Amino acid sequence: MRDWQDARIRKVVRRARGAEWRRAEALAGITVSGKSAEVRVFPPVPLDGWPKDLARLQVSGTELEDPEPPLDPDPAVPVLWLNPGLDMSAGKAMAQTGHGAQLAWWELSDEARVAWRDAGYPLAVRTAEPDRWRELTSGGLPLVRDAGFTEIAPGSATVVADHRPLGRTGFRHLR
Repeated sequence: MRDWQDARIRKVVRRARGAEWRRAEALAGITVSGKSAEVRVFPPVPLDGWPKDLARLQVSGTELEDPEPPLDPDPAVPVLWLNPGLDMSAGKAMAQTGHGAQLAWWELSDEARVAWRDAGYPLAVRTAEPDRWRELTSGGLPLVRDAGFTEIAPGSATVVADHRPLGRTGFRHLR
């Protein structure tokens, strides 16, 4: 894990349904269930070392439609703010927010990590308004910059991880 964290972090997003999903669930990993979808996270592996059942999953088809705008985020949970000036596919946004969550984790005290874990790692993902984005990117919070392998230019700021709610006492009510 240390070798992976010391290198450039890469995350890859794939889609699975039915039998493909059941095969993916059989591999080592963690599944997180939301109201209308599930996400499975696997331990890091070299890009050329993917298990066969993951390597053959689809890259396309990760676009999501949500007819309702999201509610304001709970002020007691961290927020991963997406750059309003970038057009990212859902898969790209998922990978970038994964980076943001990891950067937020690294910034936390041991006590805050335990509290977040015990609460089930709640967080929100929202697209910032342009003025809010400028404020967030100048405030010293963890900032994800893309390496430029896909979709967007190298060095583009994609996500700000606002982990400050984890240091507030209001977070404790989520346990």
